[in-house]
Amino acid sequence: MRERLALHKTVECRSERSSQAPQGSARRTHIHGLREQGRQTEREKEKENQKRDFGDFSTDKMPATEKDLADDAPWKKIQQNTFTRWCNEHLKCVNKRIADLQLDLSDGLRLIALLEVLSQKKMYRKYHPRPTFRQMKLENVSVALEFLDRENIRLVSIDSKAIVDGNLKLILGMVWTLILHYSISMPVWEDEDDEEAKKATPKQRLLGWIQNKVPDMPINNFSEDWKDGRALGALVDSCAP
Repeated sequence: MRERLALHKTVECRSERSSQAPQGSARRTHIHGLREQGRQTEREKEKENQKRDFGDFSTDKMPATEKDLADDAPWKKIQQNTFTRWCNEHLKCVNKRIADLQLDLSDGLRLIALLEVLSQKKMYRKYHPRPTFRQMKLENVSVALEFLDRENIRLVSIDSKAIVDGNLKLILGMVWTLILHYSISMPVWEDEDDEEAKKATPKQRLLGWIQNKVPDMPINNFSEDWKDGRALGALVDSCAP
């Protein structure tokens, strides 16, 4: 009889423990879920704080000024196309052409050809006519940049790596420097005499030349009137229709 009672109590204890086990597991799962929910809430609060302190940087919510400075801003594409056309206008005499200004200067060959056409001079040292490796491309671009330096054409914050890697912003700046030097800063234009050239500053001469080229465009400065790209496009069309 005692043995039966002892066995009965043992079975009851085991059944109690087995019935309590799922409750303990469920409790732990519930606690874990609450912790995860708390972490998610903290992350959401942190994101909201960042938006409040630094602003929302999503593209569709960018202010107009920031959209104008974005990499895909329309005026940048217009500028790239305009500069490409200017380069091709000079390169066509040596049967070369640039399709993508960001990529086609990376081996240095078209850049060297452009400089030789513009300056009517040859490079001061040899370069690789068939650059297949990155180091060859870097050396070719270095030859071109050294040529510009010896021609007293100063470039700011640009090296061979920037051109080989396709840094569009710096490439556009370099081409604009070439335009300023070879197409704008020449001693005298065909429609002015020496006395006029001596009196006016280069900036005044440039503005007057632009106004004569595109009389239908209201261009009176080099800042606000150029933001939408229309003035630059009209200028290029007038020079190379």
